Amino acid sequence: MAISERDIEHIFERLRSGVVPERGLEAFAVGIDKQRTEIHRQFQLAANSEGVFKFLRGGYGCGKTFMSRLAILDAQAQGFATSFVVVSDNDLHFYKFDDVYRKVVQELGTSSCPRGALSDIIDRWIARVEDALIAGGADENSDEFDTLVKQRIEEELASLTGGKAPEDMARVLRAIFTFKQKGEIAEASALLSWLSGSENVAATAKKAAGIKGDIASRDALDYLHGILEIVKAAGYKGLVIVIDEVETVLRMRHDSRGKSLNGIRQICDAADRYRGLLWIYTGTPKFFDTKRGVAGLEPLHDRIQFLTLAGFANPRQPQLELKPFDARRLKEVALKLREIYPTANRTGIVNKVTSEFIERLVTKVTAGFKGDVGVVPRQFLRQFVNILDLAAENDEFDPMSAEGFEPIDLNEVELLIREGRTYFDEEPADIQGYAAVEF
Repeated sequence: MAISERDIEHIFERLRSGVVPERGLEAFAVGIDKQRTEIHRQFQLAANSEGVFKFLRGGYGCGKTFMSRLAILDAQAQGFATSFVVVSDNDLHFYKFDDVYRKVVQELGTSSCPRGALSDIIDRWIARVEDALIAGGADENSDEFDTLVKQRIEEELASLTGGKAPEDMARVLRAIFTFKQKGEIAEASALLSWLSGSENVAATAKKAAGIKGDIASRDALDYLHGILEIVKAAGYKGLVIVIDEVETVLRMRHDSRGKSLNGIRQICDAADRYRGLLWIYTGTPKFFDTKRGVAGLEPLHDRIQFLTLAGFANPRQPQLELKPFDARRLKEVALKLREIYPTANRTGIVNKVTSEFIERLVTKVTAGFKGDVGVVPRQFLRQFVNILDLAAENDEFDPMSAEGFEPIDLNEVELLIREGRTYFDEEPADIQGYAAVEF
């Protein structure tokens, strides 16, 4: 496959830091054809106006973030708008739908605008509204044209959402259009921030739009519905939202965990009302299978439970399993990275970083984690890229005679795995379930 020099540099710079690249992932994707095919099936369902969700299930190091990042790139290539949200400790409570909405809208992206795409999406929609008016005989040079556009914005938003869009949403969209027509970009940007869920918009900007307060949790999903319909009206097939590392919920207090799991359950229950929207969550087996997690909330567990038969798992069920890396897959990834590594002396790199050396490195890295290949891809790839760099920069460097592998900059989860401990503290309440509640 063809890949730009810019994307190649991005890949290796991110891997040097031990994080998943955001672009060029197809260049070194291996062993995930079945999972990728299922994600593409979900895209087709969304494109056909279904509201759907999928949970990616895999242990630490199975490539959940890689798979979901690749899903974002594939979705954008197929004409979807996307949003990629990473859950961090206590910064996203799923029962606070305004939290969810803010994170999702602030991370909106498209193939032409990878992040912060709300303004561009709205502009594309309004341009289509204007084109429809002109096609219907309206004079774009008339003094009344802008008034017609604002009227049509309100009418179309109401039609697209079945009249369920909040009134303040229509007011803000009209005001954003007005400010942009006047060239008052700062004022329009302030209202775009408000529509993105920001709680730090000046009262003067809100007053100019005729609104008060901020987007509340009880209204947030109605606003998300409005954004979804604008995305489609702007010409996109739909919206794909990734919620990565949802197992972070396990670190919350018992009451917060229960309410957050209930929030996820409510989003799943309402999925069919959001036509063209695909939610993708990533989580570990402990998130799904323990009483501390999904198994403790029966309505959610029943909805998304993971079933196997004779060791086989149907990829079309709500949870899509990602298999742990093995030595073969690690070697395949290394060979692909060696192939695209940016160097003027490719023969020298191939002669130094041989297949035999790669196999030895896999063995050494695995030994650092007690033989568990499944948890080492991040450490392996970081070490491997460092070796490629050293081989490219130093004629006398011989990887085969270099020192053995030593893990660097272990994160909290990797440290706990090396010590054979879990990454959350058990509580007495973990043997209990959670009550299903409404908000």
